[in-house]
Amino acid sequence: MPSDKPSVLFLNRSYWPDSEATGQLLTDLCEGLVADFDVEVMSGRPNSVSSATTEPWQTMSQRNQVRIRRLKHLTLPKRRLALKALNYCSFVQSARRELKFIPRPDVVVFETDPFLLAFEADRLRRRTGCQLIGYLQDIYPDVAIATGKIRDNWLVKKLSKSLFKVYRACDRVVVLSRDMSQLLIDRGVDPERIEIIPNWADTDTIRPIETHSEFRARHGLLNAFVVMYSGNMGLTQRLTEFIDAARLTRDDSEIVYLFIGEGAQKADLQRMVAQEGLSNVRFLGYQPREHLAESLGAADLHLIPLTRECSRCLMPSKLYGVLAAGRAYLTNAVPGTELHDLTVAHETGFVVPTQDPAAIAQAIRIAKATPDRLKQMGQNGRNLAMQQYTRTVCITAFSRMLQKVLGLDYSARTMPMAVKC
Repeated sequence: MPSDKPSVLFLNRSYWPDSEATGQLLTDLCEGLVADFDVEVMSGRPNSVSSATTEPWQTMSQRNQVRIRRLKHLTLPKRRLALKALNYCSFVQSARRELKFIPRPDVVVFETDPFLLAFEADRLRRRTGCQLIGYLQDIYPDVAIATGKIRDNWLVKKLSKSLFKVYRACDRVVVLSRDMSQLLIDRGVDPERIEIIPNWADTDTIRPIETHSEFRARHGLLNAFVVMYSGNMGLTQRLTEFIDAARLTRDDSEIVYLFIGEGAQKADLQRMVAQEGLSNVRFLGYQPREHLAESLGAADLHLIPLTRECSRCLMPSKLYGVLAAGRAYLTNAVPGTELHDLTVAHETGFVVPTQDPAAIAQAIRIAKATPDRLKQMGQNGRNLAMQQYTRTVCITAFSRMLQKVLGLDYSARTMPMAVKC
C-alpha cells in the first residue's frame, strides 16, 4: 500500500549491521525518522559485522520499517588504497545502475561513504526533480588531502570543483561542526543552506559505570590506568604519536594503552609496537554494540585525536560516546576548533599540542595522579551529552530540517520521540 508520508532515500555504503560508526549512526537516524517519513536506504556490504549479529542481513529487504536496497560490489581488503578505491568505484557503479530506474523520492540524502555518491545523487535530482541533501560526515577531497592520501594536483582541484558544484546545488548541506560549516562557506556554499547537526550517542544504553568492570576483569586490566582509543584506526587519526607517548610512559607499569577497533593503520601500529617492544600497548577488535557501554566505561582516559589539517573536514564521532559514558578524554585539537573550545569551556578533558608525544605523556601522568579531577571531567561530559547530544535531540533536528526542505509544518507533525535518549 502506498505511503502518505514523504519519501526519503539515503545513499551510503555503510549501514546495519556494519560495526563502523557511520553505519551505526545512519541506522539510528533512519529508524528514528520512520514516524514521519517513508525511509529507504541504498547501501552495500558491511566492512565489519559484530559476532553478536544473528539476523540474516544478506537477504533482508526491510528492518524496523526501513527498506534496504543492498547492492552488490567488490569487497577487496582495505589495507591498500588502490583496493579500497576499487571497492568504492564498484559500489558507485552499482548505485548508478540502480538509480537509473528507481521512482522519484521526495528527498535524496547522500553521505560520503564513498564521496562519489554526491554525483549519483545529483544525477537523480536532475532526472526526477527531487530535493537534494548532502549529509557530510567528512568533506572531500579536503580530508584526503589533509591526511596525505592524495596530492592537491590539477586533477584533484578539478574533482573538488565538481564536488562543490554539487554541494552548492543542494537544498541543504548537513555538517557536524562549525568548523566544517565555515569550510563550506569559504568555498561558496550559501550559509542559509547549511545546517549543523552533530552526531550523537545512545545515552540510554551508554551510561557511566562506577561498579566492578567485567570488561577490565576479562582483559586483565583491574589494576591498570587504561588509556583507550576506540574506533576506526585510519589515516585521519594520526595515531602514531600516541604510540610514541606509550614509549615515553613505559616506565609506569600501571599505564596501559588499549586500541579498540579496526582500520587501514592498525597493522602499521601493531608493527610499530612490536618493533619498540612495548608491553604497555594492546589491541582489540570492534566490540559488539550492545557491549559498547562496558568497553567505553572501562577506560580511565580516552584519546580523541584531531589534527589541525583535518579539523575543518570532520568532527570525531567517538566524542559523543565518550561523553555519554561519563569519561574524561585527551585531545590534540588546536585552539579555535570546536572540539578544543568545547573541551575547555565544559571542562570535559585535557588538551595538548599536536604532534607532541611528550605533552601527551605528561598529560596522561597528570590524569593518573588526579583521579578526582578526572571524575569531575567525566561528570561534566555526561551532563553535556544529556543536554545536547542525545539521539532524540539530534534526530529531531534532522527531522525538522527535512520538513523545512519539503515545506512542511514540522510543529504539527510527530517528532521521533520513540527513540530513547
